[in-house]
Amino acid sequence: MSGTFKLDTIINGDALEILKTWPKESVDLIITSPPYADSRKKSYGGIRPDNYVEWFLPISMQLFRVLKRNGSFILNIKEKVVNGERHTYVLDLILAMRRRHGWRWVEEYCWHKKNCYPGKWSNRFRDAWERCLHFTKNPKFKMNQEAVMIPVGEWSNKRLSKLSERDKTRDESRAGSGFGKNISHWVGREYVYPTNVLHLATECSNRNHSAAFPEKLPEWFIQLFSDPGDIVLDPFIGSGTTAIAAKRCTRHYIGIEIVSEYCSIAEKRLQSINSMNDLDYQEELWNHQNLRT
Repeated sequence: MSGTFKLDTIINGDALEILKTWPKESVDLIITSPPYADSRKKSYGGIRPDNYVEWFLPISMQLFRVLKRNGSFILNIKEKVVNGERHTYVLDLILAMRRRHGWRWVEEYCWHKKNCYPGKWSNRFRDAWERCLHFTKNPKFKMNQEAVMIPVGEWSNKRLSKLSERDKTRDESRAGSGFGKNISHWVGREYVYPTNVLHLATECSNRNHSAAFPEKLPEWFIQLFSDPGDIVLDPFIGSGTTAIAAKRCTRHYIGIEIVSEYCSIAEKRLQSINSMNDLDYQEELWNHQNLRT
């Protein structure tokens, strides 16, 4: 298809049918958290774990088509426990996306939910993390690693100051385990690259949505995998969190949401940003782009 779409908008409708009308290779970054298996039944009807892969694959195919060659797709998802064990639908989905559509599974980021709900189960502990799967179409893709660097920390002043010259450059551990480090990469640095574990609290504000994730989650990926002015798509936008993050990072956004009530909530949240005067808005953009947490 060769349809067109409007930038900086929330579209009410079915993601699969809407994506079919878009031109290929038209968005720079996709970030989304689709309904989990058997979840959000009141809002989305719920998808059975055994049916999840076949439900998502047609959407995956369209996302692959509309993503640019150097773009990335971040999929926030988590397995459901069925009959006392983790269902394999997420693992099955990863394999199916690779084999049927050609997605490259580049990385798996772990979102550590610092304020997860307490609970007790007979054979496991409470969930404190979720997957953020990183897919691309090609081996080479846009990645701005410097945009998400973090402070090295005060620990380095004391620890690195006591190292011998040999310690600063050795690539082998003293024990000969084969797991040595080149400490010289740390010496004299104020900022370092982060790990693939993101320590973020879940959304505590009332967004009138059953599963809103924190703004800083999509914001981190937007800064890492896109440039100012790029187009960020969330095909399950919910209450608009990805759009808010994209706007604050000076990217264009497009959100698709099948529940009209959530579309209204998202638009109101975006209007609250649009209503800021230019000075306040520019200051907020600067604060978010330069935050080192």
